[in-house]
Amino acid sequence: MQTYNWYSQLIKPTWSPPAWLFGPVWTFLYALIVISFGKVFYMALKKEIALIVLLPFVLNIIFNLSFTPLQFGLKNNILAAIDILLVLITLIWAMIAIYPYARWITYIQIPYLAWVSFATILQLTITYLNK
Repeated sequence: MQTYNWYSQLIKPTWSPPAWLFGPVWTFLYALIVISFGKVFYMALKKEIALIVLLPFVLNIIFNLSFTPLQFGLKNNILAAIDILLVLITLIWAMIAIYPYARWITYIQIPYLAWVSFATILQLTITYLNK
């Protein structure tokens, strides 16, 4: 509750989505992530791809899972902004890295890329507005 109060008091842009939207969007995206990233991990385990191809996927998961503790646990907009940029960068890297081996994995990341791009702009805006 205290975290919600903190976040609700932040200055947000008028185009910020309502809080209830984040849960359904992330549920859908995590389903895509589990399927596609799971396949990448399986391909690496079977040595169908080099471990370097797996690296951006591993980093993306780490950065993705770090966002909530940084934003809502530490209540640190600057660290959250840096983290979401790293999520975006590693996602683009992952999409490029896997494309020669399994194009469908790149294509299935497009909704994730769209949302993370939007979330990055949103977080950078919130960070700027609340400096």
